[in-house]
Amino acid sequence: MLAAREREEDRPREAERFETLVRDEVDRVVQMQVETGIDVLNDGEQGKASFHRYRLNRLSGFEAIDHTQDPTISRAVVREALDFPEFYERWTRQWRGSRSSDGDSRSSKTVCCTGPIGWKGFSETERDIANLIASTRDLDLGEVFMTSISPTTYAPPNVYYPSQDDYLDAMADAMAVEYEAIVEAGLLLQIDAPDLTTMYRLADLTFEEYATMTERGVATINRATRNIAPDRIRVHVCWGADEAPHNRDVPLRDIVDMLLKLRPQGLTVPGANGRHSHEWSVWRDVGLPDDKVLIPGVIDSTTNIIEHPEAVAERIVRYAEVVGTSQLVAGVDCGFGTVAGVEQVDERVVWAKLDSLVKGARLASLSV
Repeated sequence: MLAAREREEDRPREAERFETLVRDEVDRVVQMQVETGIDVLNDGEQGKASFHRYRLNRLSGFEAIDHTQDPTISRAVVREALDFPEFYERWTRQWRGSRSSDGDSRSSKTVCCTGPIGWKGFSETERDIANLIASTRDLDLGEVFMTSISPTTYAPPNVYYPSQDDYLDAMADAMAVEYEAIVEAGLLLQIDAPDLTTMYRLADLTFEEYATMTERGVATINRATRNIAPDRIRVHVCWGADEAPHNRDVPLRDIVDMLLKLRPQGLTVPGANGRHSHEWSVWRDVGLPDDKVLIPGVIDSTTNIIEHPEAVAERIVRYAEVVGTSQLVAGVDCGFGTVAGVEQVDERVVWAKLDSLVKGARLASLSV
């Protein structure tokens, strides 16, 4: 996200320079993945300042206005902060000190949907697709994927559409344009959907209220992907890419039935971090449907500790023993850098961790 960060910070430069920088960074991260041995790779989202805010830069119908947020779903209510206020006070200071201009946290206004949702222009998405295809065209790879945000992740408050259902349907239909373009270009689509999990951790909701929101989020993804073959899509379910307590994370066991209602074939979930590493056993008890592929994280994306390949192999083997090898792809818990300018894991450490992923997968293949 280096290129996106430089643009977002409003440093003077010509548009051509920015486009060249994005293209060069895609080439670099693709080549690094190839050299590391990763055979299912992407572009590192080099053209985006953050994994979710790019949507508001590309879509029309949104503006910052004076608006009172629903206190039950405001991020200011973060329930973990009530449990660990000292940690959150320190962590928030560090976050604000290192973050890029991914929105001005000091603004008193709130971005809301104030008009019909549409595309301002599709050139940035077309550029991202073209750059990734050009960087991987002559490579012998297992798969190439591109990420796109889910319709309901951090969806701004609606003050335009007559109902929340109308609003989310409109958002789904808008995002479907990007989804379909990615797949039509021959790429695998990954929909990043922390909305399916994080609200229970962040917001002041009962489980029943959260479950209703999650069911609606699943339905919205299904609507947005209705014209795409399920085997060309995977959904990344994330409890948050931050190194925080996560003691309020909703257990996978409590929501797995909802997640299995997703149309997309692939389901990628954390499986390495300390809050979710035990959840491989959920699949032993629930069973993975024959039409699904599981992509569990077997390295932690929030820590600079480099996993030993044998530890990675153990995690892969555990999953393989309960879901089989034909429905399993070893992955990472989440993205290493989801917002430009915020670096939890040093880049050289990232590549070392990915090297452990490759070596661990090779060791696991000898055991299953």
